[in-house]
Amino acid sequence: MLLGVLALFPARAADTTTAAPLNQQEAQQLLNVLNNPKERDAFTHTLSLMARGLQVETPATAPAAVPAPATAAPAKAAPAKAAAKPVAEVPPDIHTGLSSIRLQALGYLHNFLGLFSDLGIVGRWAHTTLASADTRTTILHAFAGGLVAMVCGIVLERIVSLSLRKPLRQLTQNAENREQRNTTATNATTPAEPIVDGSSQTRAADQRRQVETLRFLARVPYALGHFALKAIPVLAFLAVAYLAVLVLPWSEKTDNVITTLANCYAAARCLYLFVETGFAPRSPTIRLLPATDSTAFLLTRWWNVLVAAPAIIFCLSTLGSQFNLSPRGTDAMIRGVVLIEHILIAIFIWRIRHLVSRALQPRAVPNTAMWTFIVAITRLWWVPAMFLDVSLWVVWAAHLPGGYRWILDTTGITIGILVASRLVAVMAYGLQDRFFRINPVLTERFPDLQKRADRYYPFARRILTGVLLFLTLIAMTEAWGLPTFGFFLHNAVGRHLMDAVLTMLVALTVAVTIWEIINAFLSQQLTRFEKSDQMSRATRLRTVLPIIRTVLLAIIIIIVAVTTLSQIGINVTPLLTGAGIMGAAIAFGSQSLVKDFITGFFMLVEDAIQVGDWVTTGGVSGTVENLSIRTVKVRDINGDLHIIPFSSVSSIANTARGYNQVIVKQQLDLSEDLPRVTAIMAKTLKEMRDDPVFGPMILSDYNDLGVDNSDSGGATLLGSFRTTPMMKWKVKREFYRRITNLLAAENVKFYTGTSYFTTPPGNAMCITADVTLPAPANDAPATPTPPTVQNPAPETARDNGKPEGNAPA
Repeated sequence: MLLGVLALFPARAADTTTAAPLNQQEAQQLLNVLNNPKERDAFTHTLSLMARGLQVETPATAPAAVPAPATAAPAKAAPAKAAAKPVAEVPPDIHTGLSSIRLQALGYLHNFLGLFSDLGIVGRWAHTTLASADTRTTILHAFAGGLVAMVCGIVLERIVSLSLRKPLRQLTQNAENREQRNTTATNATTPAEPIVDGSSQTRAADQRRQVETLRFLARVPYALGHFALKAIPVLAFLAVAYLAVLVLPWSEKTDNVITTLANCYAAARCLYLFVETGFAPRSPTIRLLPATDSTAFLLTRWWNVLVAAPAIIFCLSTLGSQFNLSPRGTDAMIRGVVLIEHILIAIFIWRIRHLVSRALQPRAVPNTAMWTFIVAITRLWWVPAMFLDVSLWVVWAAHLPGGYRWILDTTGITIGILVASRLVAVMAYGLQDRFFRINPVLTERFPDLQKRADRYYPFARRILTGVLLFLTLIAMTEAWGLPTFGFFLHNAVGRHLMDAVLTMLVALTVAVTIWEIINAFLSQQLTRFEKSDQMSRATRLRTVLPIIRTVLLAIIIIIVAVTTLSQIGINVTPLLTGAGIMGAAIAFGSQSLVKDFITGFFMLVEDAIQVGDWVTTGGVSGTVENLSIRTVKVRDINGDLHIIPFSSVSSIANTARGYNQVIVKQQLDLSEDLPRVTAIMAKTLKEMRDDPVFGPMILSDYNDLGVDNSDSGGATLLGSFRTTPMMKWKVKREFYRRITNLLAAENVKFYTGTSYFTTPPGNAMCITADVTLPAPANDAPATPTPPTVQNPAPETARDNGKPEGNAPA
C-alpha cells in the first residue's frame, strides 16, 4: 500500500531533496505501523492530506512511531494560502477508504498479472543454469540419482504389493463372511408385515439407515487392515529411498532430491490409499462410502490424477531453493501447477455432475413449487462448484492474504461437519427408535402404550431434527468465522432466545408426561375393572373417560400456552383478565348448559345411570342408548328416541340396579281357600327356580304378603318374589303362564262381577234387547213388556255372584 501511494503521488520536491534510505530501526517502525490497522489507516490518511498539499499537524507520538514520512516530506513548506484554503469536496474518511480499496484492487491485479510475467523468470533461470557446464552437470547427476532411487523403490513396492495379494484376498473373504452374517441377522429381525402408515415408513427408513450405518461401522476394522496392507509397499519404497541416501555416496543436492521426491511420492500414495480404502472399488464388502462399483472405480481413478498436484507443489517449493531459483520463479511455477489442478478439478466436476445430481435428489418428492425448485437446484449443483473452483484459483493467483487457505479450511471443515452431522443424526434416530420401542413387559401391563408412543414418534423426530440442524448451523457458522456460539452464550438476546426455547421444550415435555401418566393410569384402571368382572364400574369409567381427558387437555393447553407466551415476551395478564371476563359472561349466559354439564358429570360419577339400563326419567320410560356430558338418550317401548337434557332430570327410576321385585296380585272369591292358592303359587315358583333357564333369574322364594283387601269385590291376595335386574318382566310372564292352567285345573274360584246396567220401564230410551215381546194376536200390535229390574231403588245393583230368587241372570 505504501509503495502504491508513493508511486501514485510522488513527492513534489524530489528534484531538490533526495530522500535518505531507511535504516533498520526505521524500517521496523514502519513495518509496525503497517501491521496495525488503526495506525495504518491514520498513516494513509496523513499521506493523502500531504499529497493534496494540506498542512498536517503531527501528533506527539507520530515522530517516534513513524519517522519515515518525515524523510519524504517536501523540502519547503506549503504556502500559507494553500493551508488556509482546505479542500472539502470529499470527506477525508471516505477518500481514504476509497483510496485503500483502489490500492488493494490494483495490488491484487498486479499480483494476478505477475503470474505470467514471473514465468519469464523461470525461463531465464533455466537458460542461465543450463548454459553453465558445472551447474548443468550437478543438476543432471542429482536428478539421475533421484530417478534411479525412485525406480528401484517403485519396483520393490510392486513386488511387495504382489506378495500381499493373498492376505488382501483373505481379508476380503473375512469381510464378506461378516457381511453375510450381518445381512442374515438383519433379515431375521426385520418385520415382515406391510407398512402403510407414514409414521411407520419414517421409522422403517430410520431403522434402515441405522442398520446401514452400523454395517459400515462394522467394516472399519477391515478397512483399517486393508489400508495397513496397502501401506506396507509404500513403506518399502521409503526404505529403499532412504537406504540409498545413507549407503550410496551421493552429493548433498542428490540426497535432497532423493528425499524430496521420495517423501512427495509417499505422501501422494498415502493420500490415494486413504480415499481408495474408503471406496474400495475391488472389495465392496470393505467399502465405507456408499457408492456403486463403477462410481468407486471412477472416483479412485480421478483421485489418483488429482493427488499428484500437491506432491508437485511440495517438490517445487523444496527444490527451487536448492538450485538457486528465485522465490518469484518458484511461486510462478506453483501457481501454474495449481492452475492445472483447478482445470482438472473443473473437468472432474463436469464428469460426475449427473452422478451427484442423482445422489442429491430425494427419493419421494411432493409435487409442490418449493420441491420443484429444490430439485432444479440439485441438478445445477455443479454451477456453484465450478464457481468455487475458479474463485479458489483466482484468490491464489491474486495473492489475497489468507484467502485460499481460509476457503480450503472452511470448505474442508464444512464437509467434515456435514458428514459428522449425518452420522450423528443416523445414530440419534436409531436411539430414538429404540427408545420408542416399549418393553414387552410394559406392553403386557399397558396394552395401548406402544400405540401412544407411536403417536408421538413423528413429533419427537421433528424436534430431534431441529436440534441437530441448529447444532450443525452453529458449528458451520463458527467454522466460517461468525460468533454464533458466543451470541447464544453471552449475548442478552441470544440467551433470552435459548431460555425461551428450552422453557417451551421443558413445558411441552412435562405436559406430555403428565398427560400420558394420567391416561396410562385410567387405562390400567379400566383394564383392571374389566378383568375383575366389574363391568358396571368399567362402563362408568369408559363413559366419564372422554370428559376427564377433555378437561385435562384443556388445562394442559392453557398452562403451556401461557408459559410459552410469557417466555416469548408477551404480557399474559391482559389475556388472562379478558379470558376471565369472557368466561364469566359465557357462564352467565349459558346457565342451563352449565347445569347440564355439572348434573351430567355427577350423574356419571355417582353411577346413577348407564348405557343399557331401563330407566324412567323426565316422564319417559325406556332403555338408555347413549350418555354424554349434557344429555341422555332413552328409547321407549314404541321405538321412539327421547333426548333428555340433564337439567330437566329431577329423578331417575333405574330398573337395572341390584334386583327387581315381582308383585303377584290375585282377586279371588270370598269363599275360596286362600292358603291352597298360596301353596299353588309357591310350588310353581319353586319349580321355576329348579329350571335351568329361569332359575338363575329368580333370587328368592315366593313371599306371601297376605290378603290386601276383602270386600264385596272379593279378596285380594298379594305375594312377591325377587329377580335379577331387568329380568322381572320375563319371569313374571312365565310365572303367570304356568299358574293359569294350574289354577283352572284346581277349580280356583275368582271373583266374577254380577252387576249390570239397564233402563227404567216406560222410558223412551228403552233398549229393545231389554224387552220381552209376546206373540202377536189377531194382527194386533205387540205391547212391550217392561223388564224386571233387580234392586229397583238404585240404578245399579251388585251381589256376591250368586243369583237371588227368580231374577234373571
